[in-house]
Amino acid sequence: MTETTLDFDVVVVGGGPGGYVAAIRAAQLGLRVACVEKWRDPAGQPALGGTCLNVGCIPSKALLDSSHLYATLTGKGLAEHGIAVAEIHLDLARMMARKDKVVRTLTVGIAGLFKKHGIRWLQGEARLLGPGRVRVTPTGDAPASAAASPTSPASPAGASAAPTAPVEPVEPVELTCRHIVLATGSEPIPLSAAPVDGARIVDSTGALAFAEVPKTLGVIGAGVIGLELGSVWRRLGAQVVVLEALPAFLPMVEEEIAAAALKSLSRQGLDIRLGARLIATQVTAAGVEVRYEQGGKTESLICERLVVAVGRRPYTAGLGLAAVGLACDARGFLPVNRYGETAVPGIHAVGDVAGPPLLAHKASEEGVVVAERIAGQKSEIDHRRIPFVVYTWPEIAWVGQTSAELTAMGRAFRVGSFPFLANGRAKAAGEKEGMVKILADAETDEILGVHLFGPNASELIAEAVTAMEFGAASEDLARTVHAHPTLAEALHEAALAVDGRPLHI
Repeated sequence: MTETTLDFDVVVVGGGPGGYVAAIRAAQLGLRVACVEKWRDPAGQPALGGTCLNVGCIPSKALLDSSHLYATLTGKGLAEHGIAVAEIHLDLARMMARKDKVVRTLTVGIAGLFKKHGIRWLQGEARLLGPGRVRVTPTGDAPASAAASPTSPASPAGASAAPTAPVEPVEPVELTCRHIVLATGSEPIPLSAAPVDGARIVDSTGALAFAEVPKTLGVIGAGVIGLELGSVWRRLGAQVVVLEALPAFLPMVEEEIAAAALKSLSRQGLDIRLGARLIATQVTAAGVEVRYEQGGKTESLICERLVVAVGRRPYTAGLGLAAVGLACDARGFLPVNRYGETAVPGIHAVGDVAGPPLLAHKASEEGVVVAERIAGQKSEIDHRRIPFVVYTWPEIAWVGQTSAELTAMGRAFRVGSFPFLANGRAKAAGEKEGMVKILADAETDEILGVHLFGPNASELIAEAVTAMEFGAASEDLARTVHAHPTLAEALHEAALAVDGRPLHI
């Protein structure tokens, strides 16, 4: 049987935030685009969105928001507002169903965008055969809803007849193209000392789908994923112990912010043990026995469930990189230049597979840059201005450099900080923890870093990113009128504090 061949301008491998955005932008620019994605949801249905939408950013935030509401109702905070609530009941199954509905709504939405822009979605595994050649191998059985035949011609950009469901090739299909965009993402890093079994020991995916709240939960890793997942289950009633091998808490965060966050999370009931190096685990009838070394002593912990959350690694398995002359670096990433171009002309890489930071929004913006440059535009991204967020409560967010980094560089800087305790809107809301800290060049006043720990920090950081993109000085923020009362006024006050003239402390 002759293998079917389809021709496109761009073939995107991976339908996560980097891949699907690259595909959409390329189609907007009039290019003929195909996207290959092998993901299937728990029901076996094809799904776009990658890790972020299916088992990462979106479901975790859905549970963080739900668990935050539950913790607010069951905690003492409402009493200050004069609200008394009795007989609170947790319906975990319904909470999980809501999470799944949010995920499905968004992934189906991406399929709708593909239809709108005439993007050909092929369900299966992609393997590079050579420059400009990709084979798609079917995975699993095609659902009854799958529409077009793999032999039908590629739809032109903007065509309304493109299928919402993916093409399900019965036999392998070869795609030819001028450009390939690799957006295969990442996967959880496994630990030999704690092998994931999907039952007692789980990775981040498993921790998003517990059928019941564990009485005790161990978390290996006090990074972003570990803290967020630990927060979810602590709020819902689990006793949570977080083991972190590093001696410092969130070392990538501004030290003063990290210290405040550690105190706050500890008060919330997260038992965070630093300098705790995992030795071994054993699944027993009682749960999971965890042995670790801390302070030169061997300690043990028994928990009902254990989450392994020590980070993620790039996913390139089965891609056939050697066939096009590509090789990963020592950490497994695909080397690219500032425009997402690999060493092989016509092959690009975006998102997690192209190197840190492993962030969905970074992947999306890289996807846009690659698509626009393929179309002949001169787009670029400034990786120094990418914001970071930890979605605990209060939230942690930052952009730019830390005090430690600037000191190591020998760069003189001034500091302005302002506590949310002195912010009217935060006080009115009962959210008094945290601060805003701005670092500015001592001579030019250019904003070099902005660090937040407080309510809605994930939203507030956008103002700082915008200011830094325009090369703003702290004086620019200090002279900008902010609505009152708002949390954003804390940024205004911190900017004033850089010059030693805050108004409300």
